[in-house]
This record gives sequence, C-alpha cells and structure tokens, in this order.
Amino acid sequence: MLFERVVSEGIAHLSYIIGDEGKAAVIDPRRDGEVYLDIAARSGCTITHIFETHRNEDYMIGSLALADRCKAEIYHGAAMDFAYGNAVHDGDSFRFGSLSLQVLETPGHTEESISLVVRDTAGGDVPLLVFSGDTVFAGDIARTDFFGVDRKQEMAEKIFDSIMRIFALGDGVIICPAHGAGSVCGGKIADRPFTTVGIEKSTNHLIRMGRQSFVSQRVTESPYKPPYFRTMEHFNRSGAPGVPLPAPRFLTPIELQTLRKCGCQVIDIRAPGGFAAGHIPGSLSIWRNGISSYAGWFLSYENPVVIIDDFNQNTGEIIRQLYRLGYDNVDGILAGGIGSWFKNGGEVGTFRTCTVYGLRERLEREEVFLLDVRDIRNRRDAGFIPGSHHTYLGELPGHLDMIPRDVPVIIYCDAGFKSATAASILAMHQYRDLTTVLGGMAAWERAGFPIGHEK
Repeated sequence: MLFERVVSEGIAHLSYIIGDEGKAAVIDPRRDGEVYLDIAARSGCTITHIFETHRNEDYMIGSLALADRCKAEIYHGAAMDFAYGNAVHDGDSFRFGSLSLQVLETPGHTEESISLVVRDTAGGDVPLLVFSGDTVFAGDIARTDFFGVDRKQEMAEKIFDSIMRIFALGDGVIICPAHGAGSVCGGKIADRPFTTVGIEKSTNHLIRMGRQSFVSQRVTESPYKPPYFRTMEHFNRSGAPGVPLPAPRFLTPIELQTLRKCGCQVIDIRAPGGFAAGHIPGSLSIWRNGISSYAGWFLSYENPVVIIDDFNQNTGEIIRQLYRLGYDNVDGILAGGIGSWFKNGGEVGTFRTCTVYGLRERLEREEVFLLDVRDIRNRRDAGFIPGSHHTYLGELPGHLDMIPRDVPVIIYCDAGFKSATAASILAMHQYRDLTTVLGGMAAWERAGFPIGHEK
C-alpha cells in the first residue's frame, strides 16, 4: 500500500498520493507536480486518478498539468460545471488494489465539495481514513463565506451537516484535510499533521457549540478575501494554464533600472530591518514567510516581477510559492542581491524604526498617526495600543484616505513584519515620514504598557 502526504509550505496546502497494486490516486495536487511522479515511480505505481475535493480559491490546482504527464483521469464534485474532468456523485467508488475510495458529498465550503472515504477491503468494510478537503481541518472548520451575505446561513448549515456525515464514519477514522496551520482557508487551524473524528468531536470548539450556535456565529463572520482568489476561482474552474515553473534571469542593476521604468514589480523578501535601512524605492516588502499570505493582495498577474534578496539564497522556493499562486510572471532576480544595487550607486529609500519604549515617548511628546495593520481578530482578542487606528494590511491601498500626510505615521503589527510591508505601500504612495515599531504588539505587551480593548 502507498500513502504519502505532500506538504506545500507557505500556503499550508496538504495533498496526498494513495494506491495499491500498481495504481495510485493523487488528491488535490499542487501545480508543481513532479513530486507525485517521483513518489509513484519510487513505489512502482502509475497515477491513474486525480481527485479534486473542491474548487480551490487560495492556490492554483495542478490537476491538468499532472494528468497531461501521466494520462490520469480527473474527478471532482458534480454540483459545479467544470471545463475539464469528470463529475462524481455520492456513493461512487474507485478501486486501487485492495483499497476502495468512496465519494461522500460534503457541500458547505463550496457547493461541489466532496470527501473521499478510504477502506481496505482486505480487512473488512471499516473506514480507515477520509480525505476531507476543505470541509473539516484539525481544530477548525472551513470558510463558508464565498457565496455572499444572502447565502451565509445556508452554507453554514450545509457544512455543519456535511461534518456530521464525516463524523458518522467512526471515532477512529483519520481525517486528512487539504490545509494545515496558517492557511487562509481556516481561522485557527491546529498545528498537527493529522487528526481523527474522535479528536475533532471532543476538541473542536466550533462543532461542540452545536448546530444552531455554529450557524449563528458563521453568519456574523466576514473573513478577509484577497483579490487573487478571483483569479484562482476562474482558473480552477476553467483549467489552469500549463505553464512551466519560471526560470528567471539574473539582472544587473542597470537592467533592473530599465525594467523599473517599464513598470515591473519589485518585491523585496529581506527581513524588515534590512528593508527599512535601505531599499530600492517603489519596492514591495514581503518577508520570506509572508509571500504566500500577502503576495496575492498586492502583486498583479500582468507586469513582470523581480525578486530582491540579500544573497539570493533559496530564491527558488520563493518562485515556487508564487507559481503555486498563479504567478507565471517572475522575470528576474537582482544578481548579487541588494548589495549590488548599493555598490552601483542606485537610488535608496529608507524609513525609521523604533522600539516600543521610543514609541511611548513619541506618543507622549508629539502628534503622530498610529496605525495598526493587524488582522481585526487579533485587535479584538489581544487588544491594541491606545490611540491607534486600524486598517488591515491587505486592505491598506484602498483606505489611504484615512491616513493623514501632514503628521508622522507610525505603524505596528503583531511582531514587526507586516508593518514593514505597510510602510513600503505607503512609501509607494508618497508618504514620507514613516516609522515601524520593532516587535510590534508583542513587544508592547511584554513591556507592560497599557493595552486598549474594544467595549
């Protein structure tokens, strides 16, 4: 028997390959799919089936590209019209040696969401595990807000009932979700690779609150929706383009300067402190571990993307993360890193940083605009620095009218990373007097300074 989980860091995507007696199926493949072919070859299996548990919003599915390489058939739920693949219905079953994969329709996250129940027929008809897609995660439940305000209650009711169908499989059944901790498809997914029906029954607070309370809570929720979701929804329904992983060229500072004049997008993946000390004017600061969460808020799919780093270490992983979000337009990497730009005498932008002690002094002695760019849930749960104004980082470009230009702007977040991204965006819009707070809210709280709470 073959079973392997494939983890895609950043988007916290989990995909799987399972099979027996020379045949294998891949569940929710990522776009760079050579990993599944390698696993299958190593195990002496041929990939014959590809299952999509739902139409994804947060990453570009790799089914078509993988199917083209291994001649497998693609299957997805019947409640949505796809431009490719085959529709499956509740109860449909597929055999892989002694393994059986049975379709369980579990709508709620999307209309056509399915789960796949795995049984080993050689040992009886008892379910072993279920690929739950985006229906239930470890410690969390999937989003149900993709169909507008008018259908929030309907979709919340559907996903609760779908989870009950999964729970009816038995406490010992292993749940294999499509996402882990950090995914934008859940609120607070637990950081464990697998879970079970029994664990979720006893510990998942969203389920334990009961159907009525769960639905009532879901109706009031309004999770953030990055603009790139629309692009993913389109391609994951019509078919993702079969474009290979980009192989960007190394650019000299002079070549980069030419591209900048033509409107390229410069993304600086260095740590916030280095970016504040010196960066290429007009560049977007997104630290390495923030690429999958925030690139889709700010990068377009049209203009070329150029990556800036210190020493160009592991930029290949950044290219892969962008590729999984559908960005085929990564055109270049600055050769020699940011140091080559400095040595060439290129124009340099800077902004200030301060500690929380310095922030407190400035708040006491001068007029400033203190901007909180955290998730609103963090502001509500953990509190905020008194006197601060809130705009979520992803929505900042659309709320510039609330940020004054005639006083210094000081920006804070949870730990000091997102504030640098916010500062880079404000700098693009000609804000000049910018400061970010080192350590953010975590440092303010540790210092024992006053914390405000919403009434």
